[in-house]
Amino acid sequence: MSDLASTPTRARVRDPSWALLRIERSFAHYWLGQSAASAGAQVTTVAIPLISAIALHAGPAAISFVATAGTLPYLLFSLLTGHLLHGRDQKRSMVTTDLLQAFLLTQIPLAWVGGWLSVPLLAAITFASGCCALVFGLSAFAYVPALVEDDSLAAANRAVQGSRTVTEISGPGLAGLLISAAGAPIALIVTAVGHLASAAGVATSHPRARSTVPGAGSPTDTDGRPSVLTGLRLLFTHPHLRALTIHAATYNAAEQILVLNLILWAVRQQHVTPGAYGLALAAAGVGGLLGTLTALRLAERCGLGRAFTLSLLLSCLVPVLLPAWALTGWALAAVIAAVMLVRGIGEGNANVYSLTMRQQLIPRDELTRSAGAYTQVMYGSIPLGALAAGVVGETLGARTGVLIGAIGLIVSAVPMLTPTFLRLREATGASTPPIDSDTGNNT
Repeated sequence: MSDLASTPTRARVRDPSWALLRIERSFAHYWLGQSAASAGAQVTTVAIPLISAIALHAGPAAISFVATAGTLPYLLFSLLTGHLLHGRDQKRSMVTTDLLQAFLLTQIPLAWVGGWLSVPLLAAITFASGCCALVFGLSAFAYVPALVEDDSLAAANRAVQGSRTVTEISGPGLAGLLISAAGAPIALIVTAVGHLASAAGVATSHPRARSTVPGAGSPTDTDGRPSVLTGLRLLFTHPHLRALTIHAATYNAAEQILVLNLILWAVRQQHVTPGAYGLALAAAGVGGLLGTLTALRLAERCGLGRAFTLSLLLSCLVPVLLPAWALTGWALAAVIAAVMLVRGIGEGNANVYSLTMRQQLIPRDELTRSAGAYTQVMYGSIPLGALAAGVVGETLGARTGVLIGAIGLIVSAVPMLTPTFLRLREATGASTPPIDSDTGNNT
């Protein structure tokens, strides 16, 4: 049985993630590549909308069209992609998609220099790049557990999440400077280089020998063979996986209602300047880094169930304070920043716990299918939440929309707050027989 909070004895005297990076060279190669790719992704996040708006003089509808193209593969193909990746060589899939993304993204500056860049072409490249990112992400979910021992999995996830959070905090500012100096299309060359570094990191990493896990069966179709729905069945028949999935879907939908109405209420009605609002939201990234760094120690002291519950209180309960303040300008921006900071700490903790739990609870040979199913449910709730945000904001007002979104976040935590979950000291490893969905006990 693997302990989420356990670390090697020599790693207790120093940070377990840094110790892992020094001990496991294969994982260190992978981590360095992912850190470079994450930094490059921040350039893409800033550059693509600017290319649409400035280089192509696109209007709001066209900008939205390009932005939607990048996330559409997650909604359309996650479940099927996870099924098709089952049994594939994850390392080969990741290297291939990294190289494809590098190639695709270099076509944007080339097309811009050549004078044939257009909104449809930009959307097509963004869509294809999103498909590659989907394949990479689902493969990575199954690949990381193959790089490290089970008792180092949480430290590995924390290292990846930590570098990702650092780039999310610092990346937009650096991307803005780069884009100002070279122009948005040319700046995408940095993203392509990041994908090349990621491909090199994956290619030079070497997974451990894979063993067949006895007793770790997965749901199958009626004829005994796994189907495209196997990942969904696995997620919804295990009590803890079911709770994690329902929580994530509800949380994402509620977050859309909250965030989309928050910007309308704060900026348009309460006179918070766009600059002040942006700085307030940046506090969430700082909180996310703090949460990521403290996740292992909190789980070690409190137990996994209680630590996860505390993270949910911070990320799901605290945002209800946002619409309670009838403030304007910088005063409201300060409140938003404080709430986002605390919420970010909870999210940073929860991301490490959720990712590690799913990797430990799911049979190793079903990681890609389950990741596809989880992504499908998670991303499928986002457009629904965005649609609800518009309806609520138009009919009840933006401030009420913020309140409803915040209440939705609280509701999302309810499936996790069961006595069985609260008593968890550790996540049941993939080598352990699945927990019975009726009793919540090991069978």
